[in-house]
Amino acid sequence: MGTGVQKRSLYPYVMAAFCVIVVLSNIVAVKLFTVFGMFVAAGGLVLFPLSYILGDVVTEIYGYAGARKIFWAGLAANVLMVITFTIVDALPGLNPVLSGQFHGVLSSVPQIVMASMCGIWCGQFANAFVMSRMKVATKGRWLWMRTISSTLVGESIDTAVFSILAFGIWGTVPWFVIPTMIFTGAVSKTAYEIIATPLTYIVVNWMKRQEGEVIDAGAVYNPFTGRVGDVVHIDYTPN
Repeated sequence: MGTGVQKRSLYPYVMAAFCVIVVLSNIVAVKLFTVFGMFVAAGGLVLFPLSYILGDVVTEIYGYAGARKIFWAGLAANVLMVITFTIVDALPGLNPVLSGQFHGVLSSVPQIVMASMCGIWCGQFANAFVMSRMKVATKGRWLWMRTISSTLVGESIDTAVFSILAFGIWGTVPWFVIPTMIFTGAVSKTAYEIIATPLTYIVVNWMKRQEGEVIDAGAVYNPFTGRVGDVVHIDYTPN
């Protein structure tokens, strides 16, 4: 049984938006800053939470199988970015000063992206799994509870994996700072989801009118397979 996304008019745009968000987030993640002078966070905090809001929307509308394709597309976009930055950074520059600045800012992007890819892989798939199973359990009700719960699980896993790999193992920041980064990232990104809940309702209901929705009655949750399992396509039902 197909995912039902091949003929969906909005699906390619959603996929493109997700790829842009994760790529930009990984570029700006090289900059660290303090929150209220107490907690350390990466620059990706500004934009990256949108990827989880989008992940919730995708899972709600297209089901786990539809979300799985988009997550893999985002990872592929990150791989292309790493390859491009690595090649360009290795090319001899005409202006040594600008070349040095380019290297200083973007040379750490590959390590950031590799850590991010691991974090996204673990976090987004966990987020989609929780969102999908809760939708079945609640029979499609209480969208707010499902988006917040799945984001809390996914963002916590994602932030932990990313912070440890990108900043702890590479020695960018001291290990004692890592727990505060994980806490700050997970809590703030979940708060982002809570604040955006009214907008999420608007977007989800609008997309359901255009696309319908999927309930993963017996979905296949293996991230590495193209199998869909038993899913139910239904028409628009307002939350």
